Amino acid sequence: MDRFIVSARKYRPQLFDSVVGQEHITTTLKNAIRNQQLAHAFLFCGPRGVGKTTCARIMAKTINCEKPTKEGEACEQCSSCVSFREGGSINYFELDAASNNSVEDIRTLTEQVRFAPQGGRYKVYVIDEVHMLSTAAFNAFLKTLEEPPPYAIFILATTEKHKILPTILSRCQIFDFKRITTADTVAHLESICKKEKIKAENSALQIIAQKSEGCMRDALSLLDKIVSFTNGLVDYTQTLEHLNILDEDYFFRFMHCMQTQDLAQALLLYDQINKKGFDGDLFINGMAEFTRNLLVCQDNKAIVLLDVVASFKDKYKETAATISTATLVSLLNILIDAELNYKAARNKRLYVELMLIKICYLEQAIRITAGESSLSKKKITESPIGFKISPIRPYTPVSSTKSVAPAPAIQVETAPSSAKLVIETTAEQTAPVTNEKKEQTPSPKLSALSKIREQFKQTAGPESVVEKQLEESTLLEAWQLYTQQLKDVKNPAAQPFDSANLRIIDTMTFEVETANNIEQRFIEQERNKLYAFLQDRLSNKNLQFSVVTDEQKGALPATEGILNSKERYQEMVKRYPLIQELKERLKLDLDY
Repeated sequence: MDRFIVSARKYRPQLFDSVVGQEHITTTLKNAIRNQQLAHAFLFCGPRGVGKTTCARIMAKTINCEKPTKEGEACEQCSSCVSFREGGSINYFELDAASNNSVEDIRTLTEQVRFAPQGGRYKVYVIDEVHMLSTAAFNAFLKTLEEPPPYAIFILATTEKHKILPTILSRCQIFDFKRITTADTVAHLESICKKEKIKAENSALQIIAQKSEGCMRDALSLLDKIVSFTNGLVDYTQTLEHLNILDEDYFFRFMHCMQTQDLAQALLLYDQINKKGFDGDLFINGMAEFTRNLLVCQDNKAIVLLDVVASFKDKYKETAATISTATLVSLLNILIDAELNYKAARNKRLYVELMLIKICYLEQAIRITAGESSLSKKKITESPIGFKISPIRPYTPVSSTKSVAPAPAIQVETAPSSAKLVIETTAEQTAPVTNEKKEQTPSPKLSALSKIREQFKQTAGPESVVEKQLEESTLLEAWQLYTQQLKDVKNPAAQPFDSANLRIIDTMTFEVETANNIEQRFIEQERNKLYAFLQDRLSNKNLQFSVVTDEQKGALPATEGILNSKERYQEMVKRYPLIQELKERLKLDLDY
C-alpha cells in the first residue's frame, strides 16, 4: 500500500508556470534569471498559502540548473535539479525563523555564508516567517544581508511585512503576493480532481474555493477532507454539510419573508437553522454577506464583484430587481449592528429573533418614514400600543346644571395643626360641565373611551358614578389624620406634612404647597400611600393633587444658616457691644 501524501504536498508546483495566481511575480523572476539580473536579497510577503515558499524553492532550483530553458525554467533532468527534488542539494538552506529566532541561529547562518558553493553557482538561503526574528537577530543579520558574497542569495518570506525592520526592507527586493482568485482556485481543483479521478460538482468546488478565502493550501486540505467524507464523490449538499455552511436558499427564503412581512415563517426558518447547530453569529454574518451580494447585483457595472455559485447568479439578479436600494442598505445596517452587539447579548436566540422582527417590518417602517399616503393610518392608530401617547383627564361626573357664581379665595386656619387650607375658584373652573361639553367636541382618538363610559353609565346605577366633591373640612381632617399616622411611626415626613399648605383647585383637585424642595420630596415619597388613603377616606376615586414649592415663603433668614467667622463676630457685637470696646482698647486684630 502506497503511503498517502496530502494534495498540498503532492501537487506542490515544481516550475514557475505551475504556480497558480501569481503570474506577475513568476514572470518577473523568470526574466531576471534569463537575463542574469538577480538581486542578492528578496522579500516574499503576502497571505498564507499563496506560494511564497514554493516560489523561493523553485527559484533556488532554477538558478542552479545546469541546462535552463529559454523561458527561464529548470530542466528537471540535470543532477542539480534531481538532487534538489529529492532533498539532497547542498547549496540550498532553509531556516524556520519561528523556532530559530535567536542571535546564535543567525550567527551560525552567517558563518556558513563564507564557504563557496559545491557543484553549483549559487548558495540560496531561505528564511521562512522572517518577522519572528528578534530585534537583536535582525541587527546581527544586517551587515551580511547588505554585502553578501557574490554567490549567496537570501530569500525572506513573511506574512506580516509591517513587523520587519525598515533597515531590512531597504536591503531587499520586495515581491507582494496576492490572494488567489476563486476562479483560479476552482480551475486548479478541477485539474487535481481529473488526475485523481474524483467526481466533483463545479458548485461544490466553488464553495471550497470561497471557504479557503484565496489560500490554495487551505483549499487542497478541504478537498482532501471532503473526499474522505464522501468517499470520492464531492457534491454540493455534502460539501455544505461538511464545511458547516448555511445554504443560500435559506437566505432567499428569509428575504421572501421580509417582503411579505411573514414573521411566523421567518421564526420557523431560524428554528430549523438553530436545530442544525448553526450559531446566531454565523447566521447574521451569512445574511449580511447575502445582502451585500444583492446590493452588488443592482448595478450592472458592479456585478463583477458577485462571488457566488454560478447556479445562484440568476436568482440573485431576479431577487435584487424586486427590492429597493434603500431597503437593502437599511437591512445591511441592522445586520452589522446585530453582529457587533451579538456577543454582549445574554439570550442569543431572543436577540436574533428580535432582529428578525425588525427585518420583517423594515419595508413598512421605511414607507412610514417616507410619509407615503398609501398606508392605512386608521389601522395603525387603532392597533394596540404599549404606552400612553397623551394623558387622559379623569372623568368628572355632573352633579348639577346650575351655574355657580365665582367666589374669592378663602383661607382657613385651624388651631390643632399648622396646615392651612386655601380654596381658589375662578369663573372658568366653576362653569357648568354641561356647557363645557356643548362647546367642546370630543377628540376622535378618545371615541372608544367615550363608548366605555356610556356603557358604564347605563349598566351601573347613578349613585355608583357620582363621587363626593372636595370640602375643606373633610380634606383637612383626612390630612391631619394621615399626618398623625406618620408621627406615630416616627416617619421624618411628618414634619413636612404638618407644615404644608393645602389649596383646593376644583371639585376633584387640590394643591399641596411646601416651603422648599426637601419637604416636597418627603411628600412625593408618600404619594402612592397618600393617594390610597385620601381616596378611601374621602370616597373619591378621581381625587388628584400636586405638590409645589414656594421658595419665597420657605426662605430662611441669613442668621439661621451656618455663619462664617466674620458673621459670627458681627452677631456677637450686636448682642454684646462691649466686645467691640474691648477689641479697641486692647488693639486686637481679628483673624477672620
